[in-house]
Amino acid sequence: MKTPLALVACALVLGACATAQPTVYRPQAAATDVGFAQYKMEDGRYRVTFRGGPGAPVGQVTDYALLRAAELALADGYSWFRVADRITQSTGGGGGPTFSVGGGSGSYGRRSAVGLGVGTSFNLGPKPALSTTLEVVFGKGPRPPGEAYDAQSVVNTIGKGMGRV
Repeated sequence: MKTPLALVACALVLGACATAQPTVYRPQAAATDVGFAQYKMEDGRYRVTFRGGPGAPVGQVTDYALLRAAELALADGYSWFRVADRITQSTGGGGGPTFSVGGGSGSYGRRSAVGLGVGTSFNLGPKPALSTTLEVVFGKGPRPPGEAYDAQSVVNTIGKGMGRV
């Protein structure tokens, strides 16, 4: 009896793992895929979104959105950018299949049995997927004081950490 139960548990765990997309830096093929997307709002202003795979750390998702913004700034001939607005969202996760074990008690006519019930549940579903959307404004010349990023420095730093530079 223990072997079939163990096989079912293993199948659930492997099935949950097989559906997760790894977080890689690439363009999105569809709106729900892992990767980046951008929308040019006007000259020098973009909305950049990076969607991570289930369980991707918020720092990685934010860094990849900043990297894409820096690449766009450099491609359009700008030297710096500033984040005008930032939204981080969490989707999915927490509602995946669960595997539970429990106990209880019962009464059978003149006989009764009392048992202590202990139950546990393991979430076998994927973790939430995070996405970060940045509205960025590009500029040329000396970088203004405050929350402005040097585009080339961002590409060198984050891109190097990914092995891209």
